[in-house]
Amino acid sequence: MTLRIVRLGSPRVGHEGLRIGTVRRPPRGVPKAEIASQDWYDVWYPNLAPSAALVKEAQEAATPKAWAAFAKKYRAEMATPDNGRTLDLLAALSHGSDFSVGCYCEEEAHCHRSVLREVLAERGAAIAAG
Repeated sequence: MTLRIVRLGSPRVGHEGLRIGTVRRPPRGVPKAEIASQDWYDVWYPNLAPSAALVKEAQEAATPKAWAAFAKKYRAEMATPDNGRTLDLLAALSHGSDFSVGCYCEEEAHCHRSVLREVLAERGAAIAAG
């Protein structure tokens, strides 16, 4: 049983389980009834997405220093009590269930999901490689 970090909209892999969209907004132009069947996500959970201001900052982060500043702020958002409890829950569930969390960004290294991967690992989540 593991947690996978995925790109939303990509084809699902075996044992991926429930796909959770940690994005600020649903995919544009996709009817609600087709979001899961088109491999976007099964459950939308924007609570773990960066705030709107931070999404903009991440998109504009063109240097390692700017990306590090974004990551620090996103980590601070994830350290709030409500988000911390959610992260602890996901970390615990990863030891007994297959599920995935993700975002739309093409490159994980320049996406909040890379930071989310680190934060979940720090909380003891069982995360699939790759």
